[in-house]
Amino acid sequence: MGRNAEIKRKTSETDIIAVIDIDRMESSNIDTGVPFFDHMLYSMSRHGRFYLNIKCKGDTIIDDHHSVEDTGICIGKAIKEALGDKSGIKRFGHAVIPMDEALTLSAVDLSGRAYFKYTGKELKGSIKKYNEELTLEFLRSLAMSAEMNLHIEQKYGDNRHHIHESIFKALGVSLYQAFMIDENLQGEVLSTKGTIV
Repeated sequence: MGRNAEIKRKTSETDIIAVIDIDRMESSNIDTGVPFFDHMLYSMSRHGRFYLNIKCKGDTIIDDHHSVEDTGICIGKAIKEALGDKSGIKRFGHAVIPMDEALTLSAVDLSGRAYFKYTGKELKGSIKKYNEELTLEFLRSLAMSAEMNLHIEQKYGDNRHHIHESIFKALGVSLYQAFMIDENLQGEVLSTKGTIV
C-alpha cells in the first residue's frame, strides 16, 4: 500500500481537497486561488520529491488568510495520514538552502508532537498582493496538523521572493529526508519508546 492520503475540508471560509503521495515524483497540481502561494507549494513539493494535488476555493475576495492557513491544515493532516505509524522512516530531516543571496535553514522531526519556531528576516511586507506573514501562518498550521516539530531559520536575504522560495525549498528538502525509509531500521519505528505518537 502506497504512502498517500486525501483530505477534504469544508467550512464557511474554504472548500479544500488535498492529495499527497509521498513516493510519487510527478509534477504537482496546485490551485489555491493565491498565485504566489501556489508557486511556493509547487517548489516545496518538487524539491521534496512528493506529489501534491491541491484545490482550494476560498474567500479570497475578503483576504487570502483563510485559504493559506486552511491549506496548511489539510497538507499537514495528509502528511500525518500518509505516514501511518511511521515505521521505517528516518523521521528527522534538515536542509540549508540558498536562493541566490538568500539562505534558509529548515529542520523537521516527524515526532507526533506539534511545535513551530521561526527566526530570521521579519516577514511583514508583501509580494504583489501576497502578504508575507501568510507564509508563517502556513508553516504554523502545517506543523500543528502534521504533528511535527518544524524549525525555520531564515539567515539572510534581500529579495523578498528569494527569501520565501528558500524557505519553501528548504522545507521540501528536509521533509524529503524525514520521509525516507531507512532500510537499517527493518520496519521499526525510530523511537526509544517504540512508537511515535
